[in-house]
This record gives sequence, structure tokens and C-alpha cells, in this order.
Amino acid sequence: MIALLNDVADTNPAYADYSVWSYAKDTWWWQHQTATIRLARKVEIGLRFDLDGLYVKGAWHYPDPGQVELYRAAVADKDSGPVLARAIDTLRHKGYEVGGDVMKVMPRGYSPQHERAELLRHRSVVAGRALDHDDMLMTAKALDWVLDTAADLDPMLSWFAQHVTVPEDP
Repeated sequence: MIALLNDVADTNPAYADYSVWSYAKDTWWWQHQTATIRLARKVEIGLRFDLDGLYVKGAWHYPDPGQVELYRAAVADKDSGPVLARAIDTLRHKGYEVGGDVMKVMPRGYSPQHERAELLRHRSVVAGRALDHDDMLMTAKALDWVLDTAADLDPMLSWFAQHVTVPEDP
């Protein structure tokens, strides 16, 4: 996992802030190797290697206070909202699973008939896919697949980095 992350970081300095999660007391951690590439606060690419293969996701999740309100305002905006909607539609058409923490009802102040009502109900957004070819897993093609996946996720993750992240205090 570390060798893969080093290779990914070598291709793009934006991917250099990564960490590999270690095991814990739970059995799940012993059976899964996970890593995170941080692009902005709460905006990241996650990698998971386990007996099922390699899975890569892009996510904005576990938001800081105030981030959900920033997200909803940007989704409702007539300029920035359609950009995210197109990015997510593109990912779905490419076979990515898109989900997250979604409210059952519309948040206050937004109409259920809003053209991006589905996105407004989200409190987090996660899009990911699994490497379908196990024969590629231990080859250089896995790096290419991870980089292609990161490129696919970039429009969505860049949108979150631009519209939802709260500046950190110095």
C-alpha cells in the first residue's frame, strides 16, 4: 500500500499528503488495509485493499460544523450547483457507486421540487469503485487504474475543496 501511495504521490504533488491506517482491536482492521490521500479538509481519496481486491473512493464526509450549510448553499446556487450535479452524473455513468449520509426529508429552507433536491439532502458525498481485474492488482497497471480513478473523481473533489472547505486557523 505504501509503495502504491508513493507512486501515486510521485505523479502528482497534490496526492502527497497521505496516511495508511493501522490495525486496531476489531477484526475488520486486520482484514483490510486502508489509506487516505487528503486533498483538503474533509475532502479525500480513500483506498482499501482486502481479500476482495482494491477499492478507491472520493469523499467529502464527516463535515466540520458549518460545512453542511456551505455545501447546501453551493448546491442551491445557480452557477456552482450544476457543476457538482454534472460531476456526479458523470461518475454514475462511468459505473461509480455514489452515496453518503442522506436525509430522508428536505432540509429546512429548500423546496422538495428544487432541481437538485437529491443533492441538497446529502450531509456527505462518497463515490467509489472497485478494481474489477484481479490480475492487474499486483502490476503497474494498478497504479494506472488508481490514477485514472483519481482523475475521474477530481471534478467532484475539486468542487468540494473550492466550495465547502472551511479555512483552517493558522
